[in-house]
Amino acid sequence: MSVPRSVALERTLYTLAAPVLAAAPNLYPDSPVNTVVQLAGAAGVGGWVLAYKSDESGAGRKALRWSPLVFAAAVDIAARNTIGWGPWCVDGLLAAGWAAAGLLVMPFSRHTRRGHRPALAAPAPAPQLQPSPEPSPVQLDDGADHFTRQVRQLWENRGLPGRTIVIKATPHPGTRHDLSLLLRASEAGRPITGLREEDIAAAFEVDVTDVRIEDVARQHGRGGGPGWKEVHVTPDAAERRRKAPTAHEWWADRIASGPVPGSEFVREVRDHARRVTHYIARVPDEMGEPRVNQHALAAALKTKYDEGRLFVTVDGNQILVSLWDSSPLAQVFPATRELLTPDKDGRWVTGYLGNGQPARNRVYTDRGAAHGLFVAPSGGGKTQLMGLHVAADALFGAVVWLAAEAPDEKAATLGGYTDRYGVGALYMIRLLRALDALMEIRGEMPWEDGKVYDWDPNLPGCPYRMLSAYLDEFLSAARHGDYGAEIMDLAEKVSVKGRKYGIGIKVAGQSIYVQDGFTQLLCENLRENCIPVVLKVAPKKVGDMFKALGIPPEQTPDPLPRSFSPAEAGRIERVMRGEPEPPANSNTGGAGWIIESKQPDVLRTLFMDFKAGLDDYFPDTIATLTDYEIRELEARDLWFDWTEPPRPGEFGDEPGDGEDGEDDGAPKKGGGGGPRRGGGKSATRRDAVTSPRQALEAIKNLSGV
Repeated sequence: MSVPRSVALERTLYTLAAPVLAAAPNLYPDSPVNTVVQLAGAAGVGGWVLAYKSDESGAGRKALRWSPLVFAAAVDIAARNTIGWGPWCVDGLLAAGWAAAGLLVMPFSRHTRRGHRPALAAPAPAPQLQPSPEPSPVQLDDGADHFTRQVRQLWENRGLPGRTIVIKATPHPGTRHDLSLLLRASEAGRPITGLREEDIAAAFEVDVTDVRIEDVARQHGRGGGPGWKEVHVTPDAAERRRKAPTAHEWWADRIASGPVPGSEFVREVRDHARRVTHYIARVPDEMGEPRVNQHALAAALKTKYDEGRLFVTVDGNQILVSLWDSSPLAQVFPATRELLTPDKDGRWVTGYLGNGQPARNRVYTDRGAAHGLFVAPSGGGKTQLMGLHVAADALFGAVVWLAAEAPDEKAATLGGYTDRYGVGALYMIRLLRALDALMEIRGEMPWEDGKVYDWDPNLPGCPYRMLSAYLDEFLSAARHGDYGAEIMDLAEKVSVKGRKYGIGIKVAGQSIYVQDGFTQLLCENLRENCIPVVLKVAPKKVGDMFKALGIPPEQTPDPLPRSFSPAEAGRIERVMRGEPEPPANSNTGGAGWIIESKQPDVLRTLFMDFKAGLDDYFPDTIATLTDYEIRELEARDLWFDWTEPPRPGEFGDEPGDGEDGEDDGAPKKGGGGGPRRGGGKSATRRDAVTSPRQALEAIKNLSGV
């Protein structure tokens, strides 16, 4: 009959250890062997204590396993305290008795085999012919704790979901029902394929959402892979998460699962002074740029997108969500001289963005004088915005000219703070002719060192001042029957070359569409050499407007709401009482977008109080051209009162000089052979023809009819 390997090993151990146990204290009293034996005995005593205090069954069995170590230490101590080998060689007898007891009982090998009780060895029962029942796979004899055995019993009663067995069950501290399970396929070498959250939830009588199944990585001393699963059953944690989630849990459940997919909460910052809450999050680098659904995000934050309280800023893979207590776009930001004064880089504050940052424009760029482009419908705050720019240019020390297509109260007030102001297409064309001539004049003016340079505000010795020319309702003037084509030609020319001579052209109107009169070249030059501002655009025009400004479709913003004031509560009660709705507060004047890069940013421009007077916004003196420039313009017959009627020969042939001698004294379209002091071009342009009437006029001019 073969002897089990564990039995043979334990017998060999006792046989070899007994002589060492008797000889070591007598031959080598200070040998490390004695220390090792006594430490082993101390460990055995500790095992006895733990077995005694344990509430689990099998305490005597565990104590018997530790007994060889304890008795070996007792033999070693006795041998060290006897003289020599003791009377009648008692040291050897004690060691032999220790070995005989171990050989007889063999506590280690017997108690590590399944089905054995901690008792003396007994002959194995004779094999029976009837088949014995196969033990349940969940009844593992691995010394599992009481909680794991209870869960195993429950798991077996539920039919072993997914054909798995419970290896370890761990309760979560601080909860009554939460636990984690380490599962293994009941059949070795088979992957776990049929385990579902529904089966586990049914086994523990919890919601499916309270169950999470995870893969198990292979670890030292434990298997892993498809045949293992880790299950977390957390009904208590889910209940707490629903009622009082942490900031990270709230973001993961409400934001990362929908409005900003895959985002991870970083931190929350409350600015009490400005009454805004900032949420900072990020997405993993491998996900690329964050995708934000602002309407869904507004709903998750219990607001409405139309209220103008929510603003999102994306910076790489980071996201800043700013939620204001009340819309910053509904606030009034008073203009001050400090805000309007350009800094050393030529930048000044135009207004404030939706996230609270100051929105800045500029009076010059690294390319020269800055142009300007202001787009807004009637009542959108265009004249207010133009006033801010006029003040900034004046505070920079620039010469400012203003031409409006039609009389306007605010424009006339601004005109009192400019070097030149006038109304009408005639005034505008004369202004543009003077600008055209000034480019030639300034191009020949020597600087302090006697050389000629392109205008640079940081280069000393410039002989002239920067000049900003404002053209209000430009497109209306550009469609004028007599002067429109030349106005467009001259504006295009100044937009191309003016920046090099310190001349910036600022165009204000209700459209920037090429089909409305703009040339493509003028639109591109203005866009590339300025920071455009677009105010209060109709929702249907937003896409086309920003497309004309070169904004890609994915960066096109949503239309602004018609009002930033929150809707008044109590509508149901008003309906039931038959009362009318309160009037809507139209407070979007001055609200729009500033486009410094490819991403338009929402802003609210500063408010300039025209009724209280503008003295506080402007410098005490008004800058003018140099005497040399004025003399040169006078020599070209371009410096006079631009409001007077057309001068003879200013826009064409003198009366009576035509071939047929017929002339009513009115200026002719396109001009003839008369002097064009401003260098104007013919009045008819192919790209300016946008209607059948203009096409007919062009044909008449070409045919001489």
